[in-house]
Amino acid sequence: MMSTEASAAYQAPNYSPEERRKRIFAIVGASSGNLVEWFDFYVYAFCAIYFAPAFFPSDDPTVQLLNTAGVFAAGFLMRPIGGWVFGRVADRYGRKVSMMISVLMMCLGSLAIACMPTYSSIGTLAPALLLLARLFQGLSVGGEYGTTATYMSEVALKGQRGFFASFQYVTLIGGQLLAVLVVVILQQTLSEDELRAWGWRIPFVIGAMAAVVAFYLRRSLDETAKQDQIGNKESGSIGYLFKHHKAAFFTVLGYTAGGSLIFYTFTTYMQKYLVNSAGMSAKTASGIMTGALFLFMIMQPLFGALSDRIGRRTSMLWFGALGAIFTWPILALLHTVQSPVVAFLLIIAALAIVSLYTSISGLVKAEMFPPEVRALGVGLAYAVANALFGGSAEYVALGLKSIGMEQTFYWYVSGMMVLAFLVSLRLPRQASYLHHDH
Repeated sequence: MMSTEASAAYQAPNYSPEERRKRIFAIVGASSGNLVEWFDFYVYAFCAIYFAPAFFPSDDPTVQLLNTAGVFAAGFLMRPIGGWVFGRVADRYGRKVSMMISVLMMCLGSLAIACMPTYSSIGTLAPALLLLARLFQGLSVGGEYGTTATYMSEVALKGQRGFFASFQYVTLIGGQLLAVLVVVILQQTLSEDELRAWGWRIPFVIGAMAAVVAFYLRRSLDETAKQDQIGNKESGSIGYLFKHHKAAFFTVLGYTAGGSLIFYTFTTYMQKYLVNSAGMSAKTASGIMTGALFLFMIMQPLFGALSDRIGRRTSMLWFGALGAIFTWPILALLHTVQSPVVAFLLIIAALAIVSLYTSISGLVKAEMFPPEVRALGVGLAYAVANALFGGSAEYVALGLKSIGMEQTFYWYVSGMMVLAFLVSLRLPRQASYLHHDH
């Protein structure tokens, strides 16, 4: 049954076959670059268990992971700057220009890490250079999300925007999946010593090469920003954003905080959690996460299409409510789980809840802002929430574990889901923007 808030939006205009093909190609083009961006960014998280000793010598594996998680979190601190800079570029000069620059910057960051000397070669300069490369990548990916979300929301077919916009997370998760898949393949072909010595560099080289391909793909995209918007002094203005759309900004910030935290908890951190807390081998954990991420990726269009039927607000309310109720039990059960199959099913259950948010993450934000500050509003709100809550998820979890308070993290995630539910109550029943755009 279609909700009142979704019924009007679901009546799609009659697109010509040529226009339909054109828009679908644009979705594919934008999302392919998105896949490469996130592959490059997440390779760091999945290779950390192998290169941590090379940059942070220590006898305690938890301390090593804590240090690499700290660098991972530091990359997130650049996201608000990236969201602001690239959002301004996208709103003032066009979405296409912004997406091309961001993927080129990610390429350079991956190439730098691939060639990075270790602690044994240059001492403390090694972790400093690693941090610098991650800050550069954080700046890039901070701009990537808002611009891509804006572009894909604007180009998606009306009435099916939830379905088509969900492909942003299909490729975002696809980037994670490819990252962990590359690690699994390397685990099967290289020894543990080879992986720790030099094998961890291979995924970063692959990512840098793929980013060059993505750059050329994005050059072929059509621009969605209107001519009267490009060059307008109010386009991309942070002053204009906070003067006229402050409430929308903080609403997006509120539910993105919980969404980012639970997303990173059950994706990037989960592999380490299975190894470091549940006691599974690295190979078993990687295998579980490969399968889980694959199903998570497939879920996105299904939940996106569901939002076209029931409405974004309803999807977000279910996300907050189910996340608040089930996060603690799932994490507690995963801590003591012995069977890889049971672990896999528990993670899938969690990711199904997360999909209510991720499938429409970019779209539900884009519908809150007018086109002249859309990329800035979406990108900056997302980046700030990610920097504070998403990027710090691993660091907080490992920090609490190191002082014997691991279960506090379960309550922390659950509490943020309550916040996501409460903030989602502020979402309009009918989207403020994009609704009348064809």
